Amino acid sequence: MNSLADQFVMSQEKADLKADLEEEEEEEVTDVVCAESHLKDGEMMEVDVGRHNVLLVRCDGVYNAISNQCTHYGAPLSKGAASLSCAETLRQENYRGRIIMVSRDDLLPYDKTRLSKVMNAESDSLLMRRMEFFHENDIEVWLRKEAVSIDTNKKTVTFDDGLIQSYDQILIATGCRAKCLDCPGADLGNVLMLETPDDARRIHYACMGSRTVIVGTSFVGMEVAAYAIDMASSITIIASSELPYQKTLGPEIGKVTMMVKGVKLKSGIIIEADVLIVGIGVNPNSGFLKGSPISMDSKNYVIVDKYMRTNIRDVYCAGDLTSFPLKMVEGQRVTIGHWQTAQAHGYGEGYTEMVLKGQFGNMKFLAFYLKHDKVVAAAGLNVEPAVSVVAERLAEGRVITKAEAMSDDLSWLKLQAL
Repeated sequence: MNSLADQFVMSQEKADLKADLEEEEEEEVTDVVCAESHLKDGEMMEVDVGRHNVLLVRCDGVYNAISNQCTHYGAPLSKGAASLSCAETLRQENYRGRIIMVSRDDLLPYDKTRLSKVMNAESDSLLMRRMEFFHENDIEVWLRKEAVSIDTNKKTVTFDDGLIQSYDQILIATGCRAKCLDCPGADLGNVLMLETPDDARRIHYACMGSRTVIVGTSFVGMEVAAYAIDMASSITIIASSELPYQKTLGPEIGKVTMMVKGVKLKSGIIIEADVLIVGIGVNPNSGFLKGSPISMDSKNYVIVDKYMRTNIRDVYCAGDLTSFPLKMVEGQRVTIGHWQTAQAHGYGEGYTEMVLKGQFGNMKFLAFYLKHDKVVAAAGLNVEPAVSVVAERLAEGRVITKAEAMSDDLSWLKLQAL
């Protein structure tokens, strides 16, 4: 979940948000971006080259620079909050009006993707921008303030402290929240969920030497399991499916995870646990929109067009909360959470064929997911930057054929033979 909870960008003067950006002239830039020792084999680093941000990847001693757009529908890798990206872009495009960012969190925008990877990290180390940045760019940030309703006729937002703030244009990027268990005991003190840096640190220390049970084989749940495997006395993962990632990565890759993690199926037995971690998905933070004319789908995600416009003039929506038309799948509507699994792990109504490069057993492979003889997604392990190259090509609307996927020539993926 990359969007900051209950966060908005409001411009007090009319801003002409361009739907089509003019293409920049091609330029060649040479620059020193890091020392060789700063990037180990298999690692990635986002670096600045001139006025551009690129992703530097080192694999088998070879360096590659690719677009900094991640597989999450072009969300910048290090700028997770949609509203932060919007605010930055407005200032970069010389918008001089008032910009307000509002969050119910007590932290500035931070990288939520790291919560399940560095669970004992201090909050300050996760921040994407420090307060000096907002001061320098004249961006107001209101923390610990939650929206409770929006009036699109009066163009106002009401907050939990009674404040009513007017807007000319508004970007809603309230994201999603973790689903809770719906069963007796779900509110016990040792039942934990991962949403904030405080949650991550609580889980980190609770797992030390403990019998840890994780409910759900979401990506967050499995990442927490991998993180805690050397800390906990035991880890049990409870899933409703036969294999982890069965609906997203497919059974073949699900079996790979079984090689390194024990998974107990849902069976009704009692499992002793010192700590229980819940990772069963998310719900959209759209409750405050109920009663407004803003259109939502059956799961309460906000419906937008390809420019992130809602059905109401001057109301935009971005991030996890949106349901938007994805070009690479012929305009079918997806959500960001769905898209994360779609781009990397097999999209939509199901792939019809998998082409495998490498071997699962060697823990080094690239899997192409095909539908109608075209690649619709890819998943890989220890083959960077191949999946990013595939994601970039698909995001550009360029078709990857079955013949290309089956070919032994992997040079277009910046890979040697697997």
